[in-house]
Amino acid sequence: MAHVELSLSTPFVPQARTPAESEFVPGVDRWTSAVAAAAEPCLVIDTSTTILAVSVSCCELFGLGKPAESIGQPLGSALRMIDFTADGRELDESDAEKIPPLLAIRSERLARGLLRVVPSPGQPPVTVDAITTPLLSGERLAGSLTFFAPIR
Repeated sequence: MAHVELSLSTPFVPQARTPAESEFVPGVDRWTSAVAAAAEPCLVIDTSTTILAVSVSCCELFGLGKPAESIGQPLGSALRMIDFTADGRELDESDAEKIPPLLAIRSERLARGLLRVVPSPGQPPVTVDAITTPLLSGERLAGSLTFFAPIR
């Protein structure tokens, strides 16, 4: 007959943490470094919608150039977002506030939705599924992290 033992430890008790665990980078900085190294299309914005970090694959997906060129830009000026009508009109401010990266900041909850983005003039729009989580720094909202999946 098999014998199974279960052992519980307390890795999250401050006294039980190793020195390496206690040196974790707090808040949004931890996410910006993870996004910068991510293989998936993703980005981090702060509460003023300024891009803090963007992955290389996200830049390629949306035609943003190099990540360093997008960092510091407002999300709305970096991405040309359009609606789902046949003529693809640019989103007005009230509709833009409903896109997942901004909705997660406004609501402080997870947000998901579809976006259409024109990578550059003359190119066909890219439709993506966006999943966003708000980011906290302590108890305070600091921004949002969004992952994008192209819809083909």
